[in-house]
Amino acid sequence: MDGVELQILWSNLIGIVSEQARALQRIAFSPIVREAGDLANGLFDEKARMVAQAVTGTPGHINSLAAAAKNLLAHCDADTLKPGDVLITNDPWMSAGHFFDITVLSPIFRKDRIIGYAGSTIHHSDIGGYGIGSGARDIHEEGLWIPVMKLYDAGKPNDTLFQIIRRNVRTPDALMGDLGAQVSSGIIASDRLNALCDRYGLDDISELSEEIIARSESATRDAIRKLPGGTYHGASTFDVPGGQTIELKTAVTIDSDNGEIIVDFEGSSGPSNMGINVVPAYTHAYTTFAVRSSLNPDLPNNAGSLAPIKLKLPDSCVVNAKYPSPVNARHVVGMYVPFPILKALAQVIPDQVIAEGSGAVWTIQIQGTDKDGKPFTSSMFNYSGGMGARATKPGISAVCYPTGVSAVPVEVLEASYPIAFTCKELEHGSGGDGKFPGGDGQRIGYRMRTDRPWLLNTIPSRLKSGPEGLKGGKDGAAGVFQINGVSVEDTRKREMQPDDEVFMITPGGGGYGAA
Repeated sequence: MDGVELQILWSNLIGIVSEQARALQRIAFSPIVREAGDLANGLFDEKARMVAQAVTGTPGHINSLAAAAKNLLAHCDADTLKPGDVLITNDPWMSAGHFFDITVLSPIFRKDRIIGYAGSTIHHSDIGGYGIGSGARDIHEEGLWIPVMKLYDAGKPNDTLFQIIRRNVRTPDALMGDLGAQVSSGIIASDRLNALCDRYGLDDISELSEEIIARSESATRDAIRKLPGGTYHGASTFDVPGGQTIELKTAVTIDSDNGEIIVDFEGSSGPSNMGINVVPAYTHAYTTFAVRSSLNPDLPNNAGSLAPIKLKLPDSCVVNAKYPSPVNARHVVGMYVPFPILKALAQVIPDQVIAEGSGAVWTIQIQGTDKDGKPFTSSMFNYSGGMGARATKPGISAVCYPTGVSAVPVEVLEASYPIAFTCKELEHGSGGDGKFPGGDGQRIGYRMRTDRPWLLNTIPSRLKSGPEGLKGGKDGAAGVFQINGVSVEDTRKREMQPDDEVFMITPGGGGYGAA
Protein backbone atom coordinates (compact mmCIF):
# COMPACT_ATOMS: atom_id res chain seq x y z
CA MET A 1 0.00 0.00 0.00
CA ASP A 2 1.56 3.33 -1.06
CA GLY A 3 1.86 6.28 1.30
CA VAL A 4 -0.76 8.47 -0.39
CA GLU A 5 -3.41 5.75 -0.34
CA LEU A 6 -2.58 4.91 3.27
CA GLN A 7 -2.90 8.54 4.36
CA ILE A 8 -6.29 8.90 2.67
CA LEU A 9 -7.64 5.75 4.29
CA TRP A 10 -6.12 6.66 7.67
CA SER A 11 -7.79 10.07 7.56
CA ASN A 12 -11.07 8.33 6.86
CA LEU A 13 -10.63 6.04 9.89
CA ILE A 14 -9.90 9.00 12.15
CA GLY A 15 -13.01 10.69 10.78
CA ILE A 16 -15.08 7.63 11.64
CA VAL A 17 -13.95 7.34 15.27
CA SER A 18 -14.19 11.11 15.76
CA GLU A 19 -17.77 11.14 14.49
CA GLN A 20 -18.47 8.13 16.71
CA ALA A 21 -17.22 10.07 19.77
CA ARG A 22 -19.03 13.30 18.89
CA ALA A 23 -22.29 11.42 18.46
CA LEU A 24 -21.85 9.76 21.85
CA GLN A 25 -21.28 13.13 23.51
CA ARG A 26 -24.23 14.77 21.78
CA ILE A 27 -26.65 11.97 22.65
CA ALA A 28 -25.44 11.34 26.23
CA PHE A 29 -27.68 12.26 29.15
CA SER A 30 -25.05 12.82 31.86
CA PRO A 31 -22.99 16.03 32.18
CA ILE A 32 -19.90 13.93 32.94
CA VAL A 33 -20.03 12.59 29.37
CA ARG A 34 -21.74 15.44 27.54
CA GLU A 35 -19.77 18.30 29.10
CA ALA A 36 -16.63 16.79 30.62
CA GLY A 37 -15.85 14.29 27.87
CA ASP A 38 -15.16 11.39 30.25
CA LEU A 39 -15.28 8.82 27.47
CA ALA A 40 -13.28 6.82 24.96
CA ASN A 41 -14.06 5.51 21.48
CA GLY A 42 -12.00 3.10 19.46
CA LEU A 43 -12.15 1.23 16.17
CA PHE A 44 -10.82 -2.33 16.14
CA ASP A 45 -10.00 -4.78 13.37
CA GLU A 46 -11.39 -8.32 13.09
CA LYS A 47 -8.65 -9.52 15.49
CA ALA A 48 -9.86 -6.99 18.13
CA ARG A 49 -6.68 -4.92 17.77
CA MET A 50 -7.20 -1.19 18.23
CA VAL A 51 -6.52 0.52 14.92
CA ALA A 52 -7.69 4.05 15.63
CA GLN A 53 -8.97 6.09 18.55
CA ALA A 54 -10.98 9.28 18.79
CA VAL A 55 -9.08 12.41 19.79
CA THR A 56 -11.52 12.99 22.66
CA GLY A 57 -11.45 11.06 25.89
CA THR A 58 -9.03 10.05 28.62
CA PRO A 59 -5.88 7.86 28.42
CA GLY A 60 -7.19 5.74 31.28
CA HIS A 61 -10.23 4.88 29.23
CA ILE A 62 -8.82 4.65 25.73
CA ASN A 63 -5.78 2.53 26.54
CA SER A 64 -7.89 0.30 28.81
CA LEU A 65 -10.40 -0.02 25.99
CA ALA A 66 -7.58 -1.31 23.80
CA ALA A 67 -7.25 -4.28 26.16
CA ALA A 68 -10.97 -4.60 26.91
CA ALA A 69 -11.91 -5.52 23.35
CA LYS A 70 -9.77 -8.65 23.43
CA ASN A 71 -10.92 -9.43 26.97
CA LEU A 72 -14.59 -9.34 25.96
CA LEU A 73 -14.02 -11.57 22.95
CA ALA A 74 -12.05 -14.02 25.09
CA HIS A 75 -15.32 -14.58 26.97
CA CYS A 76 -17.54 -14.65 23.91
CA ASP A 77 -16.91 -16.70 20.78
CA ALA A 78 -16.75 -14.22 17.90
CA ASP A 79 -18.04 -16.92 15.53
CA THR A 80 -21.37 -16.89 17.38
CA LEU A 81 -21.92 -13.12 17.09
CA LYS A 82 -24.69 -11.81 14.85
CA PRO A 83 -25.52 -8.44 13.30
CA GLY A 84 -27.16 -6.31 15.98
CA ASP A 85 -25.28 -7.97 18.86
CA VAL A 86 -23.77 -5.64 21.46
CA LEU A 87 -21.46 -6.87 24.24
CA ILE A 88 -21.20 -5.15 27.61
CA THR A 89 -19.16 -5.35 30.82
CA ASN A 90 -17.95 -3.15 33.65
CA ASP A 91 -15.70 -5.82 35.15
CA PRO A 92 -12.82 -3.74 36.60
CA TRP A 93 -10.18 -6.32 35.65
CA MET A 94 -11.42 -6.58 32.07
CA SER A 95 -11.99 -2.95 31.23
CA ALA A 96 -11.31 0.41 32.88
CA GLY A 97 -10.76 -0.41 36.52
CA HIS A 98 -14.02 0.34 38.35
CA PHE A 99 -17.74 -0.29 38.07
CA PHE A 100 -18.63 3.23 36.93
CA ASP A 101 -16.86 2.69 33.60
CA ILE A 102 -19.00 0.55 31.32
CA THR A 103 -17.51 -0.81 28.12
CA VAL A 104 -19.67 -1.61 25.10
CA LEU A 105 -18.37 -3.48 22.05
CA SER A 106 -20.31 -3.92 18.80
CA PRO A 107 -19.22 -6.20 15.94
CA ILE A 108 -19.19 -4.54 12.52
CA PHE A 109 -20.50 -6.85 9.81
CA ARG A 110 -19.95 -6.59 6.06
CA LYS A 111 -22.27 -8.97 4.30
CA ASP A 112 -22.04 -12.06 6.48
CA ARG A 113 -18.73 -11.66 8.29
CA ILE A 114 -17.14 -9.45 10.95
CA ILE A 115 -14.65 -6.92 9.61
CA GLY A 116 -14.10 -5.02 12.85
CA TYR A 117 -15.52 -3.78 16.13
CA ALA A 118 -16.66 -0.43 17.48
CA GLY A 119 -15.95 0.09 21.16
CA SER A 120 -16.65 2.73 23.77
CA THR A 121 -16.06 3.22 27.48
CA ILE A 122 -17.73 5.99 29.45
CA HIS A 123 -18.03 6.98 33.08
CA HIS A 124 -21.64 6.61 34.19
CA SER A 125 -23.16 8.90 36.79
CA ASP A 126 -24.01 6.12 39.24
CA ILE A 127 -23.67 2.36 39.50
CA GLY A 128 -25.29 1.80 42.89
CA GLY A 129 -23.33 0.64 45.93
CA TYR A 130 -21.11 3.00 47.88
CA GLY A 131 -20.85 5.74 45.28
CA ILE A 132 -17.78 7.43 43.84
CA GLY A 133 -15.76 7.60 47.07
CA SER A 134 -13.02 5.37 48.42
CA GLY A 135 -14.74 4.09 51.57
CA ALA A 136 -15.91 0.64 50.48
CA ARG A 137 -14.12 -2.25 52.18
CA ASP A 138 -14.17 -4.65 49.24
CA ILE A 139 -15.31 -4.62 45.64
CA HIS A 140 -18.73 -6.07 46.43
CA GLU A 141 -19.70 -2.92 48.34
CA GLU A 142 -18.90 -0.71 45.37
CA GLY A 143 -21.86 -1.29 43.08
CA LEU A 144 -23.38 -3.40 40.32
CA TRP A 145 -21.00 -5.86 38.65
CA ILE A 146 -21.94 -6.61 35.03
CA PRO A 147 -20.13 -9.66 33.63
CA VAL A 148 -19.49 -10.06 29.91
CA MET A 149 -22.88 -10.56 28.29
CA LYS A 150 -25.06 -9.31 25.48
CA LEU A 151 -26.76 -5.98 25.98
CA TYR A 152 -28.48 -6.55 22.63
CA ASP A 153 -28.99 -9.89 20.90
CA ALA A 154 -29.55 -9.53 17.15
CA GLY A 155 -30.87 -6.03 17.75
CA LYS A 156 -33.22 -7.03 20.59
CA PRO A 157 -32.52 -5.55 24.05
CA ASN A 158 -31.70 -7.89 26.91
CA ASP A 159 -34.75 -6.95 28.97
CA THR A 160 -33.63 -8.92 32.04
CA LEU A 161 -30.29 -7.11 32.16
CA PHE A 162 -31.98 -3.76 31.59
CA GLN A 163 -34.31 -4.40 34.55
CA ILE A 164 -31.41 -5.46 36.79
CA ILE A 165 -29.47 -2.32 35.94
CA ARG A 166 -32.43 0.00 36.48
CA ARG A 167 -33.22 -1.45 39.91
CA ASN A 168 -29.62 -1.24 41.15
CA VAL A 169 -28.65 2.36 40.33
CA ARG A 170 -29.74 5.73 41.68
CA THR A 171 -30.01 7.43 38.29
CA PRO A 172 -31.57 4.80 35.99
CA ASP A 173 -32.78 7.22 33.33
CA ALA A 174 -29.34 8.81 32.94
CA LEU A 175 -27.56 5.45 32.87
CA MET A 176 -29.92 3.91 30.33
CA GLY A 177 -29.72 7.05 28.22
CA ASP A 178 -25.93 6.97 28.26
CA LEU A 179 -25.92 3.26 27.39
CA GLY A 180 -28.17 4.08 24.45
CA ALA A 181 -25.66 6.73 23.36
CA GLN A 182 -22.88 4.14 23.44
CA VAL A 183 -24.89 1.71 21.33
CA SER A 184 -25.83 4.45 18.87
CA SER A 185 -22.21 5.49 18.46
CA GLY A 186 -21.37 1.89 17.53
CA ILE A 187 -24.09 1.87 14.86
CA ILE A 188 -22.64 5.07 13.39
CA ALA A 189 -19.16 3.55 13.28
CA SER A 190 -20.50 0.46 11.54
CA ASP A 191 -22.34 2.50 8.90
CA ARG A 192 -19.33 4.71 8.23
CA LEU A 193 -16.84 1.85 8.02
CA ASN A 194 -19.01 0.03 5.51
CA ALA A 195 -19.36 3.25 3.53
CA LEU A 196 -15.56 3.58 3.48
CA CYS A 197 -15.23 0.02 2.16
CA ASP A 198 -17.83 0.75 -0.52
CA ARG A 199 -16.11 3.97 -1.53
CA TYR A 200 -12.67 2.40 -1.96
CA GLY A 201 -13.68 -1.07 -3.10
CA LEU A 202 -12.50 -2.90 0.04
CA ASP A 203 -13.84 -6.24 1.21
CA ASP A 204 -12.55 -5.53 4.73
CA ILE A 205 -9.91 -3.50 6.57
CA SER A 206 -7.50 -6.35 7.33
CA GLU A 207 -4.76 -5.14 4.96
CA LEU A 208 -5.25 -1.54 6.10
CA SER A 209 -5.08 -2.41 9.80
CA GLU A 210 -1.99 -4.57 9.30
CA GLU A 211 -0.24 -1.69 7.54
CA ILE A 212 -1.21 0.89 10.17
CA ILE A 213 -0.33 -1.28 13.15
CA ALA A 214 2.97 -2.49 11.64
CA ARG A 215 4.09 1.02 10.72
CA SER A 216 3.12 2.39 14.14
CA GLU A 217 5.03 -0.33 15.95
CA SER A 218 8.08 0.08 13.75
CA ALA A 219 8.15 3.85 14.25
CA THR A 220 7.81 3.48 18.02
CA ARG A 221 10.63 0.94 18.20
CA ASP A 222 12.83 3.20 16.06
CA ALA A 223 12.20 6.10 18.45
CA ILE A 224 13.18 3.92 21.43
CA ARG A 225 16.35 2.72 19.67
CA LYS A 226 17.56 6.33 19.51
CA LEU A 227 17.61 6.54 23.32
CA PRO A 228 20.62 5.54 25.44
CA GLY A 229 20.07 2.06 26.80
CA GLY A 230 19.99 1.33 30.51
CA THR A 231 17.75 1.39 33.57
CA TYR A 232 16.59 4.68 35.06
CA HIS A 233 14.73 5.15 38.33
CA GLY A 234 11.97 7.48 39.46
CA ALA A 235 9.68 7.82 42.49
CA SER A 236 6.66 9.87 43.53
CA THR A 237 5.16 10.21 47.01
CA PHE A 238 1.72 11.64 47.68
CA ASP A 239 -1.12 11.47 50.19
CA VAL A 240 -4.56 10.13 49.36
CA PRO A 241 -8.01 10.31 51.03
CA GLY A 242 -7.79 9.50 54.70
CA GLY A 243 -4.20 10.75 54.94
CA GLN A 244 -2.49 7.55 53.77
CA THR A 245 0.82 8.12 51.99
CA ILE A 246 1.47 6.24 48.76
CA GLU A 247 4.84 5.80 47.09
CA LEU A 248 5.17 4.74 43.48
CA LYS A 249 8.63 3.58 42.38
CA THR A 250 9.61 2.76 38.81
CA ALA A 251 12.62 1.25 37.12
CA VAL A 252 12.39 2.20 33.44
CA THR A 253 14.59 -0.05 31.29
CA ILE A 254 15.33 1.12 27.76
CA ASP A 255 16.23 -1.80 25.54
CA SER A 256 17.83 0.01 22.61
CA ASP A 257 18.57 -3.20 20.75
CA ASN A 258 14.99 -4.46 20.58
CA GLY A 259 13.34 -1.07 20.69
CA GLU A 260 11.40 -1.78 23.89
CA ILE A 261 10.77 0.02 27.17
CA ILE A 262 10.02 -2.02 30.28
CA VAL A 263 8.52 -0.26 33.30
CA ASP A 264 8.87 -2.11 36.62
CA PHE A 265 6.93 -0.94 39.73
CA GLU A 266 8.88 -3.06 42.22
CA GLY A 267 9.18 -1.27 45.59
CA SER A 268 5.87 0.62 45.30
CA SER A 269 3.36 0.72 48.15
CA GLY A 270 1.36 -2.39 48.88
CA PRO A 271 -2.40 -2.80 48.54
CA SER A 272 -4.66 -0.36 50.38
CA ASN A 273 -7.73 -1.15 52.49
CA MET A 274 -9.40 1.81 50.78
CA GLY A 275 -10.83 1.86 47.27
CA ILE A 276 -7.74 3.38 45.64
CA ASN A 277 -6.21 0.15 44.30
CA VAL A 278 -5.48 0.08 40.58
CA VAL A 279 -6.08 -2.88 38.27
CA PRO A 280 -3.24 -3.79 35.86
CA ALA A 281 -5.08 -2.61 32.71
CA TYR A 282 -5.47 0.90 34.16
CA THR A 283 -1.85 0.94 35.33
CA HIS A 284 -0.79 -0.12 31.84
CA ALA A 285 -2.99 2.59 30.31
CA TYR A 286 -1.26 5.43 32.13
CA THR A 287 2.17 3.82 31.85
CA THR A 288 1.92 3.69 28.07
CA PHE A 289 0.50 7.20 27.98
CA ALA A 290 3.45 8.60 29.96
CA VAL A 291 5.94 7.01 27.58
CA ARG A 292 4.03 7.77 24.40
CA SER A 293 3.28 11.42 25.26
CA SER A 294 6.97 12.04 25.96
CA LEU A 295 8.59 9.94 23.27
CA ASN A 296 6.53 10.18 20.08
CA PRO A 297 3.17 11.89 20.69
CA ASP A 298 2.59 12.51 16.99
CA LEU A 299 2.34 8.81 16.17
CA PRO A 300 -1.09 7.16 16.10
CA ASN A 301 -2.11 5.51 19.34
CA ASN A 302 -3.00 1.94 18.50
CA ALA A 303 -2.07 -1.68 19.12
CA GLY A 304 1.20 -1.22 17.25
CA SER A 305 2.50 1.85 19.07
CA LEU A 306 1.53 0.37 22.45
CA ALA A 307 3.19 -3.02 21.85
CA PRO A 308 6.84 -2.03 22.56
CA ILE A 309 5.97 -0.74 26.05
CA LYS A 310 5.97 -3.52 28.64
CA LEU A 311 4.86 -3.58 32.26
CA LYS A 312 6.17 -5.48 35.29
CA LEU A 313 4.12 -5.43 38.48
CA PRO A 314 5.00 -6.96 41.86
CA ASP A 315 2.43 -9.42 43.12
CA SER A 316 1.45 -7.32 46.14
CA CYS A 317 1.18 -3.72 45.02
CA VAL A 318 -1.32 -0.84 45.01
CA VAL A 319 -1.12 -0.72 41.20
CA ASN A 320 -1.73 -4.47 40.79
CA ALA A 321 -5.11 -4.85 42.47
CA LYS A 322 -6.29 -8.37 43.17
CA TYR A 323 -9.83 -9.55 43.75
CA PRO A 324 -11.66 -8.59 46.01
CA SER A 325 -9.73 -5.34 46.59
CA PRO A 326 -11.84 -2.15 46.50
CA VAL A 327 -11.04 -0.12 43.37
CA ASN A 328 -13.80 2.49 43.16
CA ALA A 329 -11.44 5.49 43.38
CA ARG A 330 -8.62 3.86 41.40
CA HIS A 331 -7.93 7.12 39.55
CA VAL A 332 -6.55 8.70 42.74
CA VAL A 333 -3.45 6.50 42.44
CA GLY A 334 -3.72 5.62 38.77
CA MET A 335 -3.38 9.21 37.57
CA TYR A 336 -0.08 9.50 39.48
CA VAL A 337 1.40 6.53 37.59
CA PRO A 338 3.02 8.76 34.91
CA PHE A 339 5.04 10.89 37.32
CA PRO A 340 7.72 8.43 38.53
CA ILE A 341 8.05 7.32 34.90
CA LEU A 342 8.57 10.91 33.76
CA LYS A 343 11.19 11.43 36.48
CA ALA A 344 13.06 8.40 35.15
CA LEU A 345 12.75 9.61 31.55
CA ALA A 346 13.95 13.08 32.61
CA GLN A 347 17.41 11.52 32.90
CA VAL A 348 17.26 10.63 29.22
CA ILE A 349 14.98 13.14 27.47
CA PRO A 350 14.76 16.08 29.93
CA ASP A 351 13.29 18.45 27.36
CA GLN A 352 10.37 16.13 26.58
CA VAL A 353 8.90 15.59 30.04
CA ILE A 354 6.99 17.71 32.54
CA ALA A 355 7.30 18.27 36.27
CA GLU A 356 4.82 16.70 38.67
CA GLY A 357 1.35 18.12 38.42
CA SER A 358 -1.59 17.94 40.78
CA GLY A 359 -2.24 14.38 39.65
CA ALA A 360 -5.71 13.01 40.09
CA VAL A 361 -8.73 15.17 39.48
CA TRP A 362 -10.75 15.85 42.61
CA THR A 363 -14.09 14.13 42.35
CA ILE A 364 -17.24 14.92 44.27
CA GLN A 365 -20.56 13.15 44.52
CA ILE A 366 -23.59 14.82 46.07
CA GLN A 367 -26.73 12.93 46.99
CA GLY A 368 -29.92 13.95 48.72
CA THR A 369 -33.39 15.44 48.29
CA ASP A 370 -34.11 18.97 47.09
CA LYS A 371 -36.58 21.46 48.59
CA ASP A 372 -39.40 19.97 46.53
CA GLY A 373 -38.72 16.45 47.79
CA LYS A 374 -37.15 15.28 44.52
CA PRO A 375 -34.11 13.01 44.99
CA PHE A 376 -30.84 13.89 43.27
CA THR A 377 -27.50 12.21 42.71
CA SER A 378 -24.79 14.16 40.97
CA SER A 379 -22.83 13.14 38.01
CA MET A 380 -19.21 13.17 39.01
CA PHE A 381 -17.68 16.53 38.29
CA ASN A 382 -13.95 16.98 38.04
CA TYR A 383 -11.75 19.74 39.36
CA SER A 384 -8.13 19.85 38.39
CA GLY A 385 -5.13 21.45 39.99
CA GLY A 386 -2.15 22.87 38.13
CA MET A 387 -0.15 21.03 35.51
CA GLY A 388 3.60 20.71 35.97
CA ALA A 389 5.87 23.06 34.05
CA ARG A 390 7.73 21.99 30.92
CA ALA A 391 11.29 22.56 29.79
CA THR A 392 10.25 25.50 27.60
CA LYS A 393 6.83 26.54 28.89
CA PRO A 394 5.00 27.17 32.16
CA GLY A 395 2.49 24.62 33.38
CA ILE A 396 -1.13 25.15 32.42
CA SER A 397 -3.45 26.26 35.22
CA ALA A 398 -6.45 24.18 36.31
CA VAL A 399 -5.64 21.48 33.75
CA CYS A 400 -4.90 17.98 34.87
CA TYR A 401 -2.19 15.90 33.25
CA PRO A 402 -2.66 13.04 32.49
CA THR A 403 -6.42 12.69 32.28
CA GLY A 404 -7.53 15.52 30.01
CA VAL A 405 -11.10 15.47 31.37
CA SER A 406 -12.82 18.84 31.51
CA ALA A 407 -14.69 20.23 34.50
CA VAL A 408 -18.41 20.46 34.03
CA PRO A 409 -19.25 24.20 33.92
CA VAL A 410 -20.79 25.50 37.14
CA GLU A 411 -23.73 26.89 35.18
CA VAL A 412 -24.58 23.41 33.93
CA LEU A 413 -24.28 21.93 37.41
CA GLU A 414 -26.43 24.62 39.00
CA ALA A 415 -29.06 24.04 36.32
CA SER A 416 -28.94 20.26 36.78
CA TYR A 417 -28.76 19.92 40.57
CA PRO A 418 -29.70 21.96 43.66
CA ILE A 419 -26.14 23.22 44.11
CA ALA A 420 -24.95 26.81 44.50
CA PHE A 421 -21.30 27.75 43.98
CA THR A 422 -19.89 30.45 46.24
CA CYS A 423 -16.61 30.75 44.33
CA LYS A 424 -14.66 29.23 41.46
CA GLU A 425 -11.44 30.99 40.53
CA LEU A 426 -7.74 30.37 40.02
CA GLU A 427 -5.54 30.18 43.11
CA HIS A 428 -2.85 32.54 41.85
CA GLY A 429 0.70 31.74 42.90
CA SER A 430 0.00 28.11 43.86
CA GLY A 431 2.21 26.78 41.06
CA GLY A 432 5.84 26.18 42.02
CA ASP A 433 8.45 28.78 41.05
CA GLY A 434 11.15 28.01 38.55
CA LYS A 435 12.60 28.99 35.23
CA PHE A 436 9.13 28.04 34.14
CA PRO A 437 6.51 28.02 36.91
CA GLY A 438 3.95 25.31 37.47
CA GLY A 439 0.30 25.88 36.66
CA ASP A 440 -2.00 27.26 39.35
CA GLY A 441 -4.71 25.30 41.09
CA GLN A 442 -8.17 26.68 41.72
CA ARG A 443 -10.45 27.46 44.64
CA ILE A 444 -14.01 26.21 44.65
CA GLY A 445 -16.76 26.67 47.21
CA TYR A 446 -20.33 25.38 47.17
CA ARG A 447 -23.37 24.54 49.27
CA MET A 448 -26.61 22.75 48.51
CA ARG A 449 -29.96 24.44 47.87
CA THR A 450 -31.92 22.15 50.15
CA ASP A 451 -33.52 22.29 53.58
CA ARG A 452 -32.72 18.64 54.29
CA PRO A 453 -29.53 16.73 55.18
CA TRP A 454 -27.52 15.49 52.19
CA LEU A 455 -24.60 13.13 51.56
CA LEU A 456 -21.13 14.13 50.38
CA ASN A 457 -18.52 11.86 48.82
CA THR A 458 -15.20 13.48 47.99
CA ILE A 459 -11.77 12.31 46.91
CA PRO A 460 -9.11 15.01 47.34
CA SER A 461 -5.39 14.26 47.35
CA ARG A 462 -2.09 16.00 48.03
CA LEU A 463 -3.36 17.77 51.14
CA LYS A 464 0.00 17.35 52.93
CA SER A 465 2.57 18.22 50.27
CA GLY A 466 2.37 19.62 46.78
CA PRO A 467 3.72 18.26 43.49
CA GLU A 468 7.51 18.21 43.18
CA GLY A 469 9.40 20.54 40.91
CA LEU A 470 11.88 19.20 38.38
CA LYS A 471 15.47 20.20 37.56
CA GLY A 472 15.63 22.79 40.34
CA GLY A 473 12.02 23.99 40.07
CA LYS A 474 10.07 24.54 43.30
CA ASP A 475 7.21 22.40 44.52
CA GLY A 476 3.63 23.44 43.92
CA ALA A 477 1.33 24.27 46.85
CA ALA A 478 -0.58 21.51 48.61
CA GLY A 479 -4.34 21.33 48.38
CA VAL A 480 -6.94 22.39 50.95
CA PHE A 481 -10.23 20.71 51.77
CA GLN A 482 -12.56 22.27 54.34
CA ILE A 483 -16.10 21.92 55.60
CA ASN A 484 -17.43 25.08 57.26
CA GLY A 485 -13.89 26.45 57.45
CA VAL A 486 -12.43 23.39 59.21
CA SER A 487 -9.82 21.28 57.41
CA VAL A 488 -10.92 17.71 56.84
CA GLU A 489 -8.70 14.75 56.01
CA ASP A 490 -11.11 11.85 56.43
CA THR A 491 -13.23 12.14 53.30
CA ARG A 492 -15.41 9.05 53.59
CA LYS A 493 -19.10 9.53 52.80
CA ARG A 494 -20.61 11.89 55.36
CA GLU A 495 -23.96 13.44 56.18
CA MET A 496 -24.08 17.19 55.63
CA GLN A 497 -26.52 19.75 56.97
CA PRO A 498 -28.47 22.20 54.74
CA ASP A 499 -26.29 25.22 55.55
CA ASP A 500 -22.91 23.43 55.35
CA GLU A 501 -20.37 24.86 52.92
CA VAL A 502 -17.59 22.94 51.21
CA PHE A 503 -14.40 24.77 50.25
CA MET A 504 -11.37 23.41 48.45
CA ILE A 505 -8.16 24.56 46.82
CA THR A 506 -6.61 22.15 44.35
CA PRO A 507 -2.79 21.78 44.31
CA GLY A 508 -0.49 23.79 42.09
CA GLY A 509 1.91 22.15 39.62
CA GLY A 510 5.67 21.83 40.15
CA GLY A 511 8.07 24.27 38.50
CA TYR A 512 10.75 23.32 35.96
CA GLY A 513 14.35 24.51 36.28
CA ALA A 514 15.95 26.89 38.75
CA ALA A 515 14.62 30.44 38.59
